[in-house]
Amino acid sequence: MKETLDICMLQCDLHWESPINNRAQIELYLEEVIDVDVILLPELFTTGFSVDSTHLAESMDGDTVAWMKSISEKKNSVLCGSIMVKENGHTYNRLLWVEPDGQIRHYDKRHLFSLSSEGTYFTAGTSRLIVEYKGWKICPMICYDLRFPVFSRNDVGYDLLLFVANWPEKRISAWDALLKARAIENQAYVLGLNRVGADGNKLKYSGHSQALDVDGGLISIAPENEIGFVALTLSKSHLTETRKHFPFLEDRDNYSLTN
Repeated sequence: MKETLDICMLQCDLHWESPINNRAQIELYLEEVIDVDVILLPELFTTGFSVDSTHLAESMDGDTVAWMKSISEKKNSVLCGSIMVKENGHTYNRLLWVEPDGQIRHYDKRHLFSLSSEGTYFTAGTSRLIVEYKGWKICPMICYDLRFPVFSRNDVGYDLLLFVANWPEKRISAWDALLKARAIENQAYVLGLNRVGADGNKLKYSGHSQALDVDGGLISIAPENEIGFVALTLSKSHLTETRKHFPFLEDRDNYSLTN
């Protein structure tokens, strides 16, 4: 088990519907990143939130997955972010967790954003992903999932809950409030990575990428509307001690989820 987990979140603008340009610019940004355990990239980082451009969806044998494996191996870091994936006749907003040894795990976005008709073009996932990495239990999710606390409820003792997103500026106050709430109610570290810039639909994004402590306190936040990194080190002993002194999770309700 690793006592600390070093994480780097890349808050960046995205080229609209251009996987080649997005991979190239992200690779340049990542040149300065060294000695971290996990690198986070935004939701749909190859295309932006262009839900009707499903012709850009790739297979798990496609260029972006191969690129992620190459970067992960080169950096000796997990690379995590979501892209459009076509599989068995369905298109998914799929979060990929790519480890340096080439192992890939994935999570398909469960809550599709109806205001943008995401559910018209994408198929919803059915279950969460819990990753165990270097002794840390991690639950990765995507954007709109943040609004649904039952789905992210910490009933498995995860240490870290993270969200990669394209969360518009006009609803950024909800982003801030919900990330804080998820940390408090789940007694877990919470990371939220959002993009900046404007997309092809003229939606603006201000970032607010941030890390929250197990009690909801703000650890770090990226400058608003700026491209840059949030780099941080999480402590397992701090998490354990906090839960020991304030054992709120022991009083949680028992329930089961059904589709």
